[in-house]
Amino acid sequence: MSGRCIFCKIVDGQIPAKIEYQDDDILVFHDITPQAPLHLLIIPKKHITNLNEIREDNADIITKIFTHIPKLAFQFGINEKGYRIVNNCGRDGGQTVFHLHFHLLGGRNLTWPPG
Repeated sequence: MSGRCIFCKIVDGQIPAKIEYQDDDILVFHDITPQAPLHLLIIPKKHITNLNEIREDNADIITKIFTHIPKLAFQFGINEKGYRIVNNCGRDGGQTVFHLHFHLLGGRNLTWPPG
């Protein structure tokens, strides 16, 4: 992997994380500053800066991530009551780590608007 950002370093094993799932393409781990009782991060192992870099040749990673989310929701028992998926794109969108990632939040009533 590239080692360009903190998430690449987690993928490479240079920084420890509480990993829940991984395969050749995606990695799922717990956020170190959880905003809900369950707060997982789902990332592609290949460095993609944000949604603006999704193209036809790499869009399959989005499908893989989003087909895995319901499995995680079921695994953690939040599939019935509900959960939220969040993606922040760009600085004004609240992105602080510039590696594409999705937050899976659940385990409590999530209010709106988020902030």
